[in-house]
Amino acid sequence: MVIAFFRTIILYLFIIAGIRLMGKRQIGELEPSELVLALLIADLAAVPMQDFGIPLLTGLIPILTLLCLTMALSVLTMKSVKFRAILCGRPSIIVREGKPVQREMKKNRFTLDELMEELRMQGIADLSTVKYAILETSGQLSVLPYAAQKPPAAQELGLTPQEPGLPVVVINDGRVMDQALHHRGLDQNWLDKQLKQHHVKKPQDVFLLTVDEENQVCLIEKEECR
Repeated sequence: MVIAFFRTIILYLFIIAGIRLMGKRQIGELEPSELVLALLIADLAAVPMQDFGIPLLTGLIPILTLLCLTMALSVLTMKSVKFRAILCGRPSIIVREGKPVQREMKKNRFTLDELMEELRMQGIADLSTVKYAILETSGQLSVLPYAAQKPPAAQELGLTPQEPGLPVVVINDGRVMDQALHHRGLDQNWLDKQLKQHHVKKPQDVFLLTVDEENQVCLIEKEECR
């Protein structure tokens, strides 16, 4: 029982370290080669976890080999455009000037129902308002509407809004983030004043408190559990 526990932990940590080498991606953003790698690693790791007769090293070597191969392929895809196209494919334009490109849709086995669903998820109900829709190599759909359909930017309206900067979390579910507080050049006295202004007795009553570079504060109190 103890052996199984430690074997599982070792394999788990080893796989996590390997997946971290692939970068920060969501499952839907994985390239085909990366998705295959994830499936193979999961299958290889399951065997030594269940069969104690197999040496742990026997399970780790194939996983390490796959990770090394993936790293080598990543270097090649960065250096060679042709190799990247072979391994990852190329983006496909499936909507051009408001009309579906049926040839590309058939080539990618992308149905009209899937297209309309993707457009609705991006807040677009009318296909004719789409200038281009591009099916990326990760399977994500990038939608570029006509310029007249885009919301106007502040610059186009002649406005000069202030840049609030990046807000940092000072209180996270009742816990004060001291490092974030000091990073903004603030202290406990400032925090106490903010709590008093918002009629909050203690940090434990705050669900979220953020402050941006202009010292603009957003405070959300905890909801009472019933």
